[in-house]
Formats: sequence, C-alpha cells, structure tokens
Amino acid sequence: MEIKGEYRIAAPREKVFAALNDQAVLQACIPGCESLEKLSDTEMTAKVRLRIGPVSATFNGKVTLSDIDPPNGYKISGEGQGGVAGFAKGGAVVRLADDGDVTVLTYDVDAQVGGKIAQVGARLISGTAKKLADQFFGKFAESVGAPAPVASAE
Repeated sequence: MEIKGEYRIAAPREKVFAALNDQAVLQACIPGCESLEKLSDTEMTAKVRLRIGPVSATFNGKVTLSDIDPPNGYKISGEGQGGVAGFAKGGAVVRLADDGDVTVLTYDVDAQVGGKIAQVGARLISGTAKKLADQFFGKFAESVGAPAPVASAE
C-alpha cells in the first residue's frame, strides 16, 4: 500500500532535517514506540506496540536510513516482527524543500504486512497505516515547528 502526504513546518529546513535524525524526537513521534536505540548514524532498533483492528502486537525491528542528502531528505526503511501477529515492513522517502520561511515536508510511504495482521482486511490495514503516518508526521511537524501545521494526506 502507498501513502503520500505533505506537511508545512514553521522551521528552517536544516532544523527539520536535524530533527528527522534525532533519536529522541523520532521516539516521541512514532505511535506506540516503546524504545528506539541508535546503533549507528544510519541504523536503529525499535520496539513498537500497535493495534490493527482486533490484532494487537509488539513489533521488534530494525530501521535503516539511506540515500541521505542533508538537508534535503532521505529514505527510511524498516522491518518488524510481531510474533504470531505477523510482520510489517516498508519504507518512506522523505523530502524537504524551502517555501519562504517554512519547510515543506513530503513523504511517500510503501508498506507491506503479512501473517495474522494481513487477515484483518486491506481496507482496515490501509486506514490504520494512513492514520499512523498522519499521527507521526503531525506530531513531528508540531514538535519541530511549534504552530499547528496544515496537513494534506492523500
């Protein structure tokens, strides 16, 4: 499934890019994140508890940053195992651009799930994924840019 969106953040592009690489900021913004540990400048491990419909699971996984182009963006990829609930994997291309005194953050997410989670139905999974993306980027934009951002998700 693909999810695209855009946020306008009232902060300079360099500050937004730095926040996208800040472990504490990411952990605070990821819905259900119980832990996020930095292994290197491009790798982290995460523990995230999520509920998708009737299925609740804790996912343990790895997050990797690639195609890093400061302060313009990067690609973030992750894969998590949720035990009997199944797995989730995917990535997002995050781009930053200046527009006057705000930074425009655009994202393009591609995600797949398997196992018990995949059985709850594509519509429910897609809706939950869009909601999680909006929660993450909305909280991120708010924490970095202060005033409430204007969101537009497709």
